[in-house]
Amino acid sequence: MKQVYLDNAATTPMSSEVIDVMVDKMQNVYGNASTGYGLGREASMVMEVARRALAKSINAKETEIIFTSGGTESDNTAIFQTARSRAKLGKHIITTAIEHEAILQPLETLKQEAFEVTYLPVDEHGNISIDDFKNALRGDTILVSIMMGNNEVGSRMPIHEIGEILKNHQAWFHTDAVQTYGLLDIDVKADHIDMLSTSAHKINGPKMMGFLYKSNQTNFPSFIQGGEQETKRRAGTENVPGIAAFQKAVEALTSETKAARQTKYFGFKQQIINGLKANDVNFEINGELNENSLNHVFNIWIPGISTYIMQTNLDLAGFAVSGGSACTAGSLEPSHVLTAMFGEDSQRISESIRISFGRYTTEQEITDFIEALSSIYQRLTK
Repeated sequence: MKQVYLDNAATTPMSSEVIDVMVDKMQNVYGNASTGYGLGREASMVMEVARRALAKSINAKETEIIFTSGGTESDNTAIFQTARSRAKLGKHIITTAIEHEAILQPLETLKQEAFEVTYLPVDEHGNISIDDFKNALRGDTILVSIMMGNNEVGSRMPIHEIGEILKNHQAWFHTDAVQTYGLLDIDVKADHIDMLSTSAHKINGPKMMGFLYKSNQTNFPSFIQGGEQETKRRAGTENVPGIAAFQKAVEALTSETKAARQTKYFGFKQQIINGLKANDVNFEINGELNENSLNHVFNIWIPGISTYIMQTNLDLAGFAVSGGSACTAGSLEPSHVLTAMFGEDSQRISESIRISFGRYTTEQEITDFIEALSSIYQRLTK
């Protein structure tokens, strides 16, 4: 049975050209980039060429790119090291109620260290209010961490507006761009962003590879101790094949490519909407269907059918989608994102699925998905 992959917000398959680059570097550039002999210098050169390319992709300086193991490490580094190094200036942090757990869990740890965290609420579309943000901002606020785009419902945050407000404030501005990097054009200087997290596996690159952009105006000690790599900003032998592969994945994403994919993904959303309506499937969208949402993420509520049941039936039919909630160790935990949007008593938090598109998703796959979901719906609702 053919498997149709519609969970690209979780991860993406590596592209063939990325795999080719990674294998080549694994076989031929195996020196430690911190050593001074020829093989080490060759590895270091590969790494620095990639650093320049990645910096250019967000209008940063190459000295502002720190290679990490991915989004989680980048988020953890930005949160913990900013808070702990700036505690004398204040202990107040602002975030949103729908951040990734890589942000929320470190903040819970910091609360045990007497930091105060304000969680901005979201409306039923997953959007925050700028007025709420302005009201939350205080003189002792030292960090604002707000994601660029939400991974469950696709809502986009007003990053530019927040950056403008913070440009003359002491608070450093961090954004988790894991779900948007490579899909949207990003300019850290124009948006006054101090720190930004990315992950390669979201854009057909390798897993366990990412970078943290840290403005040269920010300064904190290395989160991972044990060596002087990354100019003493991140200890550990650099993953040169992964870094080169990340560069290759990014170079495939020109502004024209990004725009074309966004148009394609929006078309997939419309195709699903029209197809499900034509087949009399009762559903509602979680989030919005406009320019204020990420086109590759599509979250829908199907009343009367649990997330687990629908996800399992689609899996058996050969379609990989994600739940509106996360399945952990056999128990279904409510999605904190949908709970923040609709309340803990809403049916949506246990009856929603997330469909997410990627580079290799085809119109025929969407047609097949519509037929499969419609068939399952008719069978389960009889």
